Amino acid sequence: MKVVVLVGGVGGARFLVGLRKLLSGPGHEITAVVNTGDDVWMHGLRICPDLDTCMYTLGGGIDVERGWGRADETWSVKEELAAYGADPTWFGLGDRDVATHLVRTRMLRAGYPLSAVTEALCHRWEPGVRLLPMSDDRVETHVVVDVDGDEKAIHFQEWWVRHRAALPARSFASVGAGTATPAPGVLDALAEADAVLFAPSNPVVSVGTILGVPGVRDALRKTEAGVVGLSPIVGGKPLRGMADACLSAIGVETSAEAVGRHYGSRKTTRGGVLDGWLVHTGDRCDVPGVAVRAVPLLMSDVDATATMARAALELAGVGVG
Repeated sequence: MKVVVLVGGVGGARFLVGLRKLLSGPGHEITAVVNTGDDVWMHGLRICPDLDTCMYTLGGGIDVERGWGRADETWSVKEELAAYGADPTWFGLGDRDVATHLVRTRMLRAGYPLSAVTEALCHRWEPGVRLLPMSDDRVETHVVVDVDGDEKAIHFQEWWVRHRAALPARSFASVGAGTATPAPGVLDALAEADAVLFAPSNPVVSVGTILGVPGVRDALRKTEAGVVGLSPIVGGKPLRGMADACLSAIGVETSAEAVGRHYGSRKTTRGGVLDGWLVHTGDRCDVPGVAVRAVPLLMSDVDATATMARAALELAGVGVG
């Protein structure tokens, strides 16, 4: 079985762990198409938060409590940067994490594309999942915010990390997305998939950013695989993070039904991308043209997550023995 998953950061990474356990037998192949809109240059280093979170989580090197960054991290570099007064001071780079960014930046400056760099980094971590950036091109999410009545565009990381999404967001812009192309392997993976899943990741700045890369949405609409999403909204609240602030900015209600309708049906909605939509038990949901099923969607442990993944694959029309 070939399964493709569109993923963001922490929630997407944890979902991949459960899916990997479910498909641990021979003959299965999981490809994760990972959001790179959160990527940013900091202190001369290229930071890829979602790719690294997936890589560390699958490779057993993640800080489990935080959900991001390296386990057993130290912060000498951050402290020294602060002592120099080097901006930005609000973005923490752990010492172990810096090593990853140094290797990535050196390879990028030597001319290697991000997809090749990611493959090289994964040789160390052996994630058991093929991790593909959504694009080798530079695509960055910026947020138009309201500051004392004036509009100002800032990088998503500044809005998310520094301001904790507290600044009212007017809109989002994927800088560079219009001329970007999917990374090598992305379109082929979607065309050859037996099932395509949307992890319970942020529908606006994670999955939504991937869908904004030219060619990805069309490939999803053309694939013969069933396309099923897992709702990141449970009981009217995000499972993790501040997806509600993102949804409000684009005029979408924070509910499983509203997010499902936002993605839309491949059958009945122009530009729609879903065949099936999993929501949490007890959440009422109707998405025209989409098969909706309610199952427990709390990733309390790996087994629970594997059960979620099984339900998603079944809804996509493929069973797991």
